[in-house]
Amino acid sequence: MDNPTMARLLSETADLLEIDGGDSFRIRSYRRAAEAAEQTTVDLTAAAVDTARLLEIPGIGKGMAANLQSIAATGTLPLRDELLARYGAGLLELLKLPGMGPKTVALLWDAAKIASIDALAEAIEAGRLAGLPRMGEKQIEKLRKGIDDYRRSAGRFRIDVAEEESRRIAAYLLAFEGPTGAKIDKVTPAGSLRRGRETAGDLDLLATGPACEPQHTLAAVEYVAAYPGIHDMIVKGENKVSFHVGQGLQVDVRLLPSASYGAALQYFTGSKAHNVSLRQRALKMGYTLSEWSLARLDDGSIVAAATEEEIYEALGMDWIPPEMRENLGEIEVAARHALPRLIEAADLRGDLHMHTTASDGRNTISEMAEAALACGYRYIAITDHTKNLAMTGGLDEKRALEHIVNIREVDRRMEGRLRVFTGIEVDILGDGALDLNDEVLAQMDVVIASVHSRFDQSREDMTARVLRAIENPYVRILGHPTGRLLLRREPFALDMGAVLSRAAELGLAVEHNAAPERLDLNDRDLRLAKERGCRIVINSDSHDSRNLGRMGYGIRQLRRAWLGPEDVLNTRGPSEFLAGLRARP
Repeated sequence: MDNPTMARLLSETADLLEIDGGDSFRIRSYRRAAEAAEQTTVDLTAAAVDTARLLEIPGIGKGMAANLQSIAATGTLPLRDELLARYGAGLLELLKLPGMGPKTVALLWDAAKIASIDALAEAIEAGRLAGLPRMGEKQIEKLRKGIDDYRRSAGRFRIDVAEEESRRIAAYLLAFEGPTGAKIDKVTPAGSLRRGRETAGDLDLLATGPACEPQHTLAAVEYVAAYPGIHDMIVKGENKVSFHVGQGLQVDVRLLPSASYGAALQYFTGSKAHNVSLRQRALKMGYTLSEWSLARLDDGSIVAAATEEEIYEALGMDWIPPEMRENLGEIEVAARHALPRLIEAADLRGDLHMHTTASDGRNTISEMAEAALACGYRYIAITDHTKNLAMTGGLDEKRALEHIVNIREVDRRMEGRLRVFTGIEVDILGDGALDLNDEVLAQMDVVIASVHSRFDQSREDMTARVLRAIENPYVRILGHPTGRLLLRREPFALDMGAVLSRAAELGLAVEHNAAPERLDLNDRDLRLAKERGCRIVINSDSHDSRNLGRMGYGIRQLRRAWLGPEDVLNTRGPSEFLAGLRARP
């Protein structure tokens, strides 16, 4: 029973309570506890044996500590079970539809005993929603489209998918010129994408410029609504256009006057929890904060609105990077003017995980080296697969030794412009043994050990497997530690705390794999790695030279974990980087 699962059970209980018409204070306490369970780096299952340890976690009171202990002991929560028995598990699926909250679900249940997506779809087709409160034709059509979209994509999209769509739409918007010559000057993503979340449920784009001023928005709205990538239109208003693109992603484009752009950007960036805390701070200072402005409570006069920086400054704080806005203490730190300097892509000096034509890559060693130079790197490691992954053409001992010679030849030809380290991504076999013998591994500069098979092992067996692998003295980096593929494969079961603690003791580095399909470790586990004293590297895991530039997706996860350049080994120069790795025997 891991922390995210505990958080989900608490959150679902809050939703079911709201559907049931429960006490609002009780509902809020479950939501606060769910947020705390998701964000804490404390292993809640281990902490459940000690009530005092649970009570040290902000957001966890005595009642919620008892609930966490119940979940840890039984894998379930009695209140949640009771509510599910009354309403059915389908209500939780209904809540996954776009725009569907507990109040709407409660309405559908009370009025028509609708308790699942299938039942809702049947009711819509049979015309049984007509006449229900708040169920006009537009709302019913919105629900129909929401069901179609959910069934098509389950509502989540990887960060790279959302960003690519954002770039296409932004380029289209920036090409607009109205009848009077008014243009859109700036388009900024907000919401989950701006905060660097690994997946997004929708895409919020905020546009400003002369064309977005009230007297010009009519033409701009029509232009947005003519975007050629639109699959279906959701709404077209005075300054907002919402639509789905072909793959099902919902896009909300808002045209905003420059005078309120900063307030809107802050509001729509979120997170919800961050915004709630910020509004509470504003109220205590005699202000009200909305998507339009920061204004005085007494006379409504505007204090700040045009930029985010002036809003945070007026609230006595430093501007907070979007990736930090998750209500994890950033507001208090910003008020003390003590925010850390977060890592940036420009801080990186090397990339230590990539594949070539020697296994399943598309480019040669030389081509990868030249591409790395173009990225501004000072060093790389070539880390092809080993023989256990037969479908990749992985290397056996003989080929690995030949590969070392080839890598060193390319390093020599680079004449100091770029260091090319010898390396390998060795498979961790089912029992924790490695896929190449120590005599070969001893000749590599960088040995990454990764799990690529047997993902169905129990938590205990997988943990023992990984722990045995990292005891090998030639392993210097643990690769993509949970094996997840976003929206395709869940992380395998692993006692992450135990693995990270042992890695720290051994001086072993753990990888954040920046490939957008992985982003592994996630931001929570990166925070835990730092707390446990682990050395951290960020790598692209490129199988194509064009993918070396994708490190930015991973950088956002490091920033979400509050990591700075000093926390990441490959912000150092080549010699300093090698010295920072686990010492070889």
